[in-house]
Amino acid sequence: MARPAVFGRLASWSRCHRWGALLLWVAVVAAVTVGSQAAGSAYRNDFSLPGTDSQAAADLLERHGSAQAGDSVQIVLQDPAGLSGARAEVERTLDRVSALPSVAEVRSPYADAAAAVSADGTIAYATVVLDAKAEEVPGEDVARIVDTARSAAGDGLTVELGGEAVRGAEEGGGGAAEGAGLLAALVILVLLFGSVVAAALPLVTAVFAVGGAVGLIALASHVFTVADFTPPIMMLVGLGVGVDYALLIFYRYRHELVRGTDRDTAARTALDAAGRTVFFAGCTVIIALLGLVALGLGALQGVALAVALTVLVTMAASLTLLPALLALFGARIQRHVLKRAAKAGAKGTEEGLGWRRLAVAVQRRPLPALLAAAVALLALSAPAAGMRLGFADAGNDPAASTSRKAYDLLAEGFGPGFNGPLIAVSQGDEGAATALRATLTDTPGIAATTPPLPSSDGAVSTVIAFPATAPQAEPTADLVHTLRDEVLPALADRTGATYLIGGPTAAAQDFADSVSSRIPLFVTIVVGLSSILLLLVFRSLWIPVKAAVLNLLSIAAALGVITLVFQHGWFGVQPGPVEAFIPVMVFAIVFGLSMDYEVFLVSRIHEEWERTRDSALAVREGLAATGRVITAAAAIMIVVFAAFVLSPSRMLQQFGLGLATAILLDAALIRCLVVPAVMHLLGDHAWWLPSPLARYLPKVRLESESDAEPAPAR
Repeated sequence: MARPAVFGRLASWSRCHRWGALLLWVAVVAAVTVGSQAAGSAYRNDFSLPGTDSQAAADLLERHGSAQAGDSVQIVLQDPAGLSGARAEVERTLDRVSALPSVAEVRSPYADAAAAVSADGTIAYATVVLDAKAEEVPGEDVARIVDTARSAAGDGLTVELGGEAVRGAEEGGGGAAEGAGLLAALVILVLLFGSVVAAALPLVTAVFAVGGAVGLIALASHVFTVADFTPPIMMLVGLGVGVDYALLIFYRYRHELVRGTDRDTAARTALDAAGRTVFFAGCTVIIALLGLVALGLGALQGVALAVALTVLVTMAASLTLLPALLALFGARIQRHVLKRAAKAGAKGTEEGLGWRRLAVAVQRRPLPALLAAAVALLALSAPAAGMRLGFADAGNDPAASTSRKAYDLLAEGFGPGFNGPLIAVSQGDEGAATALRATLTDTPGIAATTPPLPSSDGAVSTVIAFPATAPQAEPTADLVHTLRDEVLPALADRTGATYLIGGPTAAAQDFADSVSSRIPLFVTIVVGLSSILLLLVFRSLWIPVKAAVLNLLSIAAALGVITLVFQHGWFGVQPGPVEAFIPVMVFAIVFGLSMDYEVFLVSRIHEEWERTRDSALAVREGLAATGRVITAAAAIMIVVFAAFVLSPSRMLQQFGLGLATAILLDAALIRCLVVPAVMHLLGDHAWWLPSPLARYLPKVRLESESDAEPAPAR
């Protein structure tokens, strides 16, 4: 028998030093956890967009000391009997708010000729200008503003607060989503293996990996910019991937035990074959995630690096911790596996028989199977062509939240556009600012404007323009583009001043436009690098092409489902745009995860083809050997990801639905129907590689040397 390769030797080391490997993992995870708790986290969002109008406007306002440089909070007041009688109490409350930390200015609703009071006098709003961006204001300061303002409520007066800072303070985490996903995963593993001990090993491996990764990222947040929504995404991906990788190795270990191999040899073989698969599959996930760095968007780069580190740690746990656990519990697992196999043999049950029959059925009619799956995927993908990117606002918040109530009151009293004002900045003389207000007032789509508000040095002025439509509405996005492309350039030509459109609504549109414009480069990088990796692994030109096309189809279908549910409001969901970074995040993670199943299935097909040189037999045996574990692994991923649909965060809901849908389609349609059909149609040509490439490409094997000895050509 040939000397085992690096993964087999790694398995031997972990088995020989089982207690040392386990204690090392316990010590590392404990140290990282204690260190991260002691240091705390410094998660912060970076939505800056250098080169955009909204960022230029924000920088200009900050440079010249404008009060509008910071974000704002709206204190919305309602009294059905009229607000005139509550004016004294409102003014006293606003005075107390103005003295609170992080408050730069408070503008009373009774200022500016009571322009902030509705026509019927029952609804009004005060504007609290913060001294920094919403993500930079401490949560406790926002809570004090909310509590102080709401203390005025009573005697018919209702007080609600809106703004991004308030929404951020109200948002909850993932709730029990992680626990629900783990519980569902345990149930599936117990059904698969019939043993709690066997089912627990992949889960324990995943929990160790995720625990270590979360602590590392919390520490890294003190050095790098890591968004505050990163931890739940890390846990979402880490739990799914961690269980997945450990399951693939464990299943191969179990397969070797059933074949009569001793425990030590079974572990080496499992790591030498499935371990290689896990390593290369994990590399494709990391490559796909690092492709997000090419987008140049600070908010995504930290998330990409954090999730890539999570995948790296899960790979390390699967390749070092799992073999140690198998050594510790191997005798018990072996007894159970052999006992269960004996019972199945007594009943005449052949493992993989159903999957072998499915492969035979697909091989009899490969074209109909291929066309049916392709039509279904294309039909689901169609809605993605009309996907509109943006960000959820308070209109998507829970009905009981103060931010949603403030949103509804503003829309009722002043119109929906008052929830997303545009900040128009003028750099020039006083006449330029006056001309700006006049021009904006006469622009279709703008309901109202404020008088010019000069900065502290008088160099710039700000006009706040309120659109006639809601912040998320498509006409509002069109209005931003019209102002920038047509209205303000013409005004600048007349006055010689500089004009910019900024504010949260315009910044959200800039972010969506930036993501949309960079998606082609991102897709090219991810698909290109992943295809090169598959080319090296399988030494085939058609395998990477097939994998890229099929993964793109499953991702497009998942995005189509997200569009139907969240943009068009299917199943009672509040309609709105799809979160701007969801497509690229889903693409990066799904493309990598889909490669897991691609590499696992095709590597077994390749292993059989190398051994027999019979392409039809290789497809059947490959699907028979992997169909059950791929289905179980996919089911675990689906329940873990789907659990996040229960999260209160709209972003996590979209993320969970997209990942669960893509994995479901990948396992049910692509791996069970499309891949066997395509591989059968390609036949021996599936492994074709042009001679020039074959000479220069390095040889990278997925199979161990003992498994890869080819049968004589025939």
